[in-house]
Amino acid sequence: MPYLNVRIAAPQSTETAQKVAQLLTNLATDTLGKAHDVVAVDVQFADQPHWFVGGQAIANQDAVTFYIEIKVTTGTNTRDEKAQFIEKAFTGMQAILGPVAPASYVVVKNVDADDWGFSGKTQAYRYIAPQI
Repeated sequence: MPYLNVRIAAPQSTETAQKVAQLLTNLATDTLGKAHDVVAVDVQFADQPHWFVGGQAIANQDAVTFYIEIKVTTGTNTRDEKAQFIEKAFTGMQAILGPVAPASYVVVKNVDADDWGFSGKTQAYRYIAPQI
């Protein structure tokens, strides 16, 4: 299960949101080994005049920018897997959005297994349940 929160400083587009959701769902599944059916992606668009990089509104630059945060259970992914996810997410977003500001961020955030879950069960419970 991961949850991905995506903010894009670009004009709002349902087509773009769908492409981003598909990209990140596939990367979470293929790169991080997460179950496809429980990958949740929330894509939001921000007004370019209200997003600043280097003190200047992105609207005044020749690129768009984005922020991606994925929450995964602590200890379920290696450093290399996370690095690969970050690289592929960045290049995938470039392919979808065109030129992006270098200050576009991808964050892999670890959450303890007993601090989150889905369908009313924590990730820690899912780990021990087969052993009970």
